[in-house]
Amino acid sequence: MKLIIAIVRDEICDQITQSLIKDDFRVTRIASTGGFLRRGMTTLMIGIEDEKVDQVVHIIGDECGHISDQYGRCATLFVLNVDNFIQV
Repeated sequence: MKLIIAIVRDEICDQITQSLIKDDFRVTRIASTGGFLRRGMTTLMIGIEDEKVDQVVHIIGDECGHISDQYGRCATLFVLNVDNFIQV
């Protein structure tokens, strides 16, 4: 199991979230700030099976392609191993 932490620009967050949900991925959004000039950012947390990492990265990359030419990089992703996942 993996946890993807994606730090994305506010301008593209809704499109990324909608695309992930449309493909049956669960996403947790956390408002965050950072980077040059403290621009508005959102942190997305996505828990997935190992074999779906490429699919999630591809979805985020596709959505960022619409905005990255105008604003530069629009997302930073961290892919972490998860030993255990519990929902209560």
